[in-house]
Amino acid sequence: MNPKNTKPLSSSELLAKIGISQNDPETLLFDDEPLDSPLEDLAAGLRERFRSFTRREVFRAGDVVGWKAGLKNRRWPTYGKPAIVVEVIESPIYDAEKDSGNAYFREPLDLAVGVFIEEGPHRGDFVVWHFDSRRLQAWTSEEN
Repeated sequence: MNPKNTKPLSSSELLAKIGISQNDPETLLFDDEPLDSPLEDLAAGLRERFRSFTRREVFRAGDVVGWKAGLKNRRWPTYGKPAIVVEVIESPIYDAEKDSGNAYFREPLDLAVGVFIEEGPHRGDFVVWHFDSRRLQAWTSEEN
């Protein structure tokens, strides 16, 4: 039995082997509309995201919310889709991620938010996850 001498696959080749096309947004995990890039003026973009992140809104159970621009860090809801506040958590729960290099490390989860699963076998199911309220804003119809 001869071992196969295969060359390493590029990320494009690996995606193609498992049936995912980079050119087909339907097959990508995160197929949201792209935001305008803040990279034209990096310092201004950082300041704008920081101001948005630190601007707090007060939410109550039953409020409809959506992501602030550029602050989405979960798969659902996607940009432009609403979610509903199920519970405001007075003492935030801190994400138990142990790697300080992970974006979720000690993230203060202070809202339980309900969303509809948008795809797959559980499409349409109502699921409640925990979120950092600093990333969300009140839903407005302009977001549609």
